[in-house]
Amino acid sequence: MAGSGNLVLIGMPGSGKSTVGRALAERLGKRFLDTDTLVEEQEGCSLQAIVDSKGPGGVLSAEAREAQNLDCDDTVIATGGSMVYSEPAMEALARLGTVVWLNVPLAELERRVGDGENRGLAMRPDQDLSDLAAERLPLYARHADLRIDCGDVPPEQVAARIATQLLR
Repeated sequence: MAGSGNLVLIGMPGSGKSTVGRALAERLGKRFLDTDTLVEEQEGCSLQAIVDSKGPGGVLSAEAREAQNLDCDDTVIATGGSMVYSEPAMEALARLGTVVWLNVPLAELERRVGDGENRGLAMRPDQDLSDLAAERLPLYARHADLRIDCGDVPPEQVAARIATQLLR
């Protein structure tokens, strides 16, 4: 596992990366950074606007660029769910710190995300959340240093689980 005190959260859309990330940062006294926010600031528009104008590849490119440009210490980093498609991005994130996969069952993700419309998801029109899960879960498993099974658990409890696991 990498050093520099960073924790990198990966997982499906709706897995709670941003919400858990904020709670975890507060619990551990770290800063919080959301790569989706960085992408939107850099591109000057929402993730959905990027998908609408450039397609899913536009989001993937922007995410990969932001991951490779990150330079931080003592930070909890919430990544975009599709970041895992970019090998260079994941290598950069792994160098930054410990990669934690928030694993949430598909039924819970569907409840949280719905059809994903207006969320700026990097998926083709012929895909749904189960298709994304089939593609992404093996990638999350491959890149994660630590897997946290979340399910329908409040964000503060997920943050506590992560903190406990890290202290082992």
